[in-house]
Amino acid sequence: VSDASGCSMIALLHTGAAKFPPNLLSRSRQAVSLLFPAGVLERFCSIVSRKLASHGFGASMAAMSSFPPQRYHYFLVLDFEATCDKPQIHPQEIIEFPILKLNGRTMEIESTFHMYVQPVVHPQLTPFCTELTGIIQGMVDGQPSLQQVLERVDEWMAKEGLLDPSVKSIFVTCGDWDLKVMLPGQCQYLGLPVADYFKQWINLKKAYSFAMGSWPKNGLLDMNKGLNLQHIGRPHSGIDDCKNIANIMKTLAHRGFIFKQTSKPF
Repeated sequence: VSDASGCSMIALLHTGAAKFPPNLLSRSRQAVSLLFPAGVLERFCSIVSRKLASHGFGASMAAMSSFPPQRYHYFLVLDFEATCDKPQIHPQEIIEFPILKLNGRTMEIESTFHMYVQPVVHPQLTPFCTELTGIIQGMVDGQPSLQQVLERVDEWMAKEGLLDPSVKSIFVTCGDWDLKVMLPGQCQYLGLPVADYFKQWINLKKAYSFAMGSWPKNGLLDMNKGLNLQHIGRPHSGIDDCKNIANIMKTLAHRGFIFKQTSKPF
């Protein structure tokens, strides 16, 4: 055994969790016992676990080998909240900008970017907007502008190693609105460039429909219900929605689903 996945396999043989025929399982256990005296295997796997943890791989070895590898090193889960009213105001402006960095190997959250944004065209939030999103006026007053937040996103991406050409990452949203409509529309209105990393993404609704065979008409609520998951936090909170997206992705990955880009190239 020379790696973590080997430790996981042997651990499975010892626990009987692997689905082998009883006679094969018995012989496999005997072979493992002959190869590794009592305590040696456990000490070896413990050393490997500590080494992996020191390099940022904190998930258990069994969990890491329990679902197929994804195409991306990291998924960047994003869900904007924006100014709104009935009838809708124009232009809409982003007021909450959350991103969760999800490790593509473990499907665990490794880092969080979360900022509120000061709207400039319609600086006063409507009662409808506050009721829908839970964002009150004091949460956006005095906050950075969208341009400043985008600069901080870029700094965070660089700090997290996500701008390294050898690192494959992609944004994930619940629908196409965030990165197809909202961000490019507001950037165009303000005369701001849109970074290339925002120009390709995975629409979780499409991924869910590929995996489960049904379209989630009510978005996260339907996906959580379809997967028997508890909804996290309050609907239309950007950061809570991101946590729900991440939880749904983790569940689908453990079921063997491989996530692929759904957006068309710009």
